[in-house]
Amino acid sequence: MPAFQIEQYELHVIKYRVTARTEAQAIVKVLNDEAEPVDGSLEYVEVAEDFGMPADDDQQLARQLRKLGVQVDEVIPSIRSVERVK
Repeated sequence: MPAFQIEQYELHVIKYRVTARTEAQAIVKVLNDEAEPVDGSLEYVEVAEDFGMPADDDQQLARQLRKLGVQVDEVIPSIRSVERVK
């Protein structure tokens, strides 16, 4: 039986510590990679179903998934890549 390696998009959150005069300035520093992550604060939130492989890139796979009951519109939900490994 073949084996596959699949990458799935997930949402995570992480806390940053930053000094700034205002909340807006603090946010800008985070967006500009000028903040320090808080150790141990990375937390899983959920599978990111709004992201995924474009269904048009592999129409055969999209059809097979639909037959198996997966809702596939513009993207194959949450899947970044599929690779057969053996």
